[in-house]
Amino acid sequence: MNDEVLFEGEHLQFRRRLGWEYVEHRTAKESVMIVALTDEGRLVLVDEMRPAVDARVVCLPAGLVGDEGPEDRERAARRELAEETGYEAAQVELLGRGPGSPGMSSEIVNFYRARGVRLAGAQGDREREEIRVHIVSPEELPAWTRNREAEGILIDPKVWAGLFLSGSRP
Repeated sequence: MNDEVLFEGEHLQFRRRLGWEYVEHRTAKESVMIVALTDEGRLVLVDEMRPAVDARVVCLPAGLVGDEGPEDRERAARRELAEETGYEAAQVELLGRGPGSPGMSSEIVNFYRARGVRLAGAQGDREREEIRVHIVSPEELPAWTRNREAEGILIDPKVWAGLFLSGSRP
């Protein structure tokens, strides 16, 4: 295939293939999103500022696979959960995978369910990230997200997709 790099940034490449422009992560082709559930069935969510949409966004704990060196997807899910939230999981299982935004990105998203999550320590120290952690029951989630939206915080629709895949629907 004729694949052309149009621009190369610190983290992303802007590319063209078959006349279609898209972005690709420079260090990783896949990501993980974790539906993390406590023993009480409460969901661990995060929110952080996302400059691309100029707003804070509530989402599942997530991150890239292998961006810090070779690792498998399950290891990445466990690492990202701990780094973003300070929580660790007793059990992690793959729920499903597929393109997260195939019209503009080559990234493949892997949804994991983490069960028996418990606070094990502090969030990882990452200079660029100011991540807030929220613990919400699936039943409270619709009202909780409406309240966040009223505050001007956006909700990543992949939260709902992850809940659907995990069977933890409100």
